[in-house]
Amino acid sequence: MKSNNGALISIAAVCLILGIMMAIQFKSTQEVNPDMFPGRVTELTEKLDKAIEERDVLADEVLELREKLKNVREFDIAMADLQDELQKASLAAGMLEIEGPGIVIKLDDSPRALKAGDNPNEAIVHDWDLLLVVNDLKASGAEAISVNGERIISMSEIRCAGTLILINWVKVAPPFEIKAIGDPDMLESGMTMTGGHLMALKNLDYIVAVQKNENINIPAYSGRMKFTYGSPIPYKERAAE
Repeated sequence: MKSNNGALISIAAVCLILGIMMAIQFKSTQEVNPDMFPGRVTELTEKLDKAIEERDVLADEVLELREKLKNVREFDIAMADLQDELQKASLAAGMLEIEGPGIVIKLDDSPRALKAGDNPNEAIVHDWDLLLVVNDLKASGAEAISVNGERIISMSEIRCAGTLILINWVKVAPPFEIKAIGDPDMLESGMTMTGGHLMALKNLDYIVAVQKNENINIPAYSGRMKFTYGSPIPYKERAAE
C-alpha cells in the first residue's frame, strides 16, 4: 500500500511539474505579439537589400580597380619598351658610355730621323690619317670608337688645327690611342690586312700597334650637338607617307 502511495505521489508530482511548464509556455506564447513579425520581416528585408546593394557597389569598385591595374601594367610595359628604345637610340647616337670587347690601336709619328730635303709632314700623323683609320674601323664592324678619349659619332669632326688635331672641338696630339668595340677578330683582321691605311702607315715607319682586348670602355659623346637648319618631321606627317 505504501508502495502504491509513493507511486501516486510521484505521478502527481510529475503531472504538477508538467502543468506548471505548460502554463508557463502558454503564458509566454500569449505574450508574443503577432503584429511584431511583419515589422521584423520588413527590417530584415531592408537590411538584406542594403547588403546586396553594398555588395554590388563593391563588385563595381573591384572591376574598376582591376581595369585601372590593367591600364597601369600596360602603361608600365609601354614605358619599359620606350626606355629600351631610348637606350638603344642613345647607344647608337653615342650618348651613353659603353663597354665590351674590341681592339686598341696605338698610333704615333714616325721616329726616323729626317734627312736634308725630307718633308717633315711625311713623318707625322695627320687628321686624314685618323679619319681613314676610323673609316676602316667602321667598315670592319666597330660599334663604338674613340680617339684619345673622344667619342666618335656621326657629327664628329676630325680636322687639322696647326700642329694639333681637333676632334669634337677638342685639341688632341700624338701619341693616339684609338679604341673600338666590336668583334675583336674581325676588327684586328680589318686593321692589319694588306692595303689598309694603318698597315700603310706602319710600312712608312710610323709607330703602329694593334691589340685585342676583352673589356674596353669608351666614354659617351660630350661635344656639342645643335641643329640650326634641320628639324624633325612630325610623326603624323611621317605616318601619312
